[in-house]
Amino acid sequence: MSNKIWLKNYPAGMPFEIDPDLFSSIPDLFEKTAARFADRPAFHNLGRTISYGELERLSRAFAAFLQGLPGLTKGARVAIMAPNLLQYPVALLGILRAGMVVVNVNPLYTPREVEHQLKDAGVKAIVIVENFAAVLQQVLRNTPVEHVITSGIGDMLSAPKRWLVNFIIKRVKKMVPPWRIDGAIPFGEALARGAASAFKPVDVQTEDIAFLQYTGGTTGVAKGAMLTHRNILANVEQTGVWVSSGFTDGEEIAIAPLPMYHIFCLTATLSFMKRGTLMVLITNPRDLPALVKELGQWKFSVMTGVNTLFNGLLHTAGFDKLDFSSLKVVIGGGAAVQQSVAERWQQVTGHYITEAYGLTETSPGVCANPLGMAWDGSIGFPMPSTDISIRDEQFNELPAWSGVGDLEPCTGEICIRGPQVMKGYWNNPVETAAVMRDGWLKTGDLGHLHVSGSFTITDRKKDMILVSGFNVYPNEIESVIGAHPGVLECGVVGVPDEKSGEAVKVVIVRKDPDLSEQDVLAYCRTQLTGYKLPRHIEFRKDLPKTPIGKILRRDLRDPAKA
Repeated sequence: MSNKIWLKNYPAGMPFEIDPDLFSSIPDLFEKTAARFADRPAFHNLGRTISYGELERLSRAFAAFLQGLPGLTKGARVAIMAPNLLQYPVALLGILRAGMVVVNVNPLYTPREVEHQLKDAGVKAIVIVENFAAVLQQVLRNTPVEHVITSGIGDMLSAPKRWLVNFIIKRVKKMVPPWRIDGAIPFGEALARGAASAFKPVDVQTEDIAFLQYTGGTTGVAKGAMLTHRNILANVEQTGVWVSSGFTDGEEIAIAPLPMYHIFCLTATLSFMKRGTLMVLITNPRDLPALVKELGQWKFSVMTGVNTLFNGLLHTAGFDKLDFSSLKVVIGGGAAVQQSVAERWQQVTGHYITEAYGLTETSPGVCANPLGMAWDGSIGFPMPSTDISIRDEQFNELPAWSGVGDLEPCTGEICIRGPQVMKGYWNNPVETAAVMRDGWLKTGDLGHLHVSGSFTITDRKKDMILVSGFNVYPNEIESVIGAHPGVLECGVVGVPDEKSGEAVKVVIVRKDPDLSEQDVLAYCRTQLTGYKLPRHIEFRKDLPKTPIGKILRRDLRDPAKA
């Protein structure tokens, strides 16, 4: 059982349940959507817009191309390593229509991180933007990858802009490091070969895996969450009914600054797509002046983002001069939205940020605040067909907090049950068993249920660090830095940061007395993605530990404990 007192204050008009079986697969959803909105714009990026009909044709061609590659059959894993470009939805939908499994790879990963993911997933083919091909080249021989499809940034643009953009990226801005991968197939050639071939529709079942979405879960090295077609379709319905009550099908414009390789943007894109929405893909959201300029070209009605992005926009010249008259929904996720940011956003735009909560393992949406609600520090109510329960260490359900008195007896681990919960971790039954119990997913987050029915996260059970919406795990960072010849031992924690929410701090006991902060950072840059890099480096004579030798991470946060 789970305490469902939230039902009494559930948002008016919101269904308690959804039907996760409206479509047989993601390709079924897309093909019906493309037929309905064939002439409507689907995606825009770098000045080019493609319609739903064109997206159907291009993704069908890519699916046919994949079907013609040796060794690729239904269920084969195909990776995508790219930023937000038109190539992304074409490749993603093509992979799924071919009955294969999408493995999203962060293009900022180091060779070590890329190698782990490709090997663990058993990836047979990869679509990669050539800016990152040099990274793949370093580890390719150590992976099971047999087919490499490469693309230039501008490959989906019309000539002559395609040639101009690719020339500037390569020759002027020097953004493509030298690389050589024998047998690599250009993306345009892949589409041409597929268009000249016959696409063979695949019988994809709801319980087939659609995505291996890599995450640290609640501990350790990245693991592949097995998200089925039904998991994703359920969350498309759950998130869709929550945010789209005021939408007009075929008329909305959504700004997508978050990367499609992140589960938040991925599912949001599919949810908006179902309603014939035009998605404006932002390739580089870190260029805030360029993002503000892009926003100024659209009467956009929907936007997704994280706290750091919202905060950055609020501090970028010209943002407060934009036209927000068409804006209907702004969804904040990935990390907690800070009160100061939420209130300033409302003052500038006239609209509230709807804060939502989810995990990679839940496809990702779990709960959200009602639309049009001011910031209150909570993560809102469960989405339709979702149960949330607060459990103690013995897995007993805890009571709701009255709002007064001691909160501790009501605080426990947030556990989730619903059709969006993953099938498990890929080839990892031990980790799967550690987080799944009696149909519930144990999230590793601590929180409580208020008698009003809303949930609040109070802490994290594990020591995971959240940097700009991305999970960073101390064990991984400690393993990397501990391998440096000048390091005797180290401990890693997260500390508050105004820009990224949290930042990585490492405390090091030197083996080499001459080891400097610059030495540590230079080494880390060869092993870790940017958001995992330590922002604070401290040297101590020893580390605080328990009697059995465990590092006391709570004491690492305080320099006075040195």
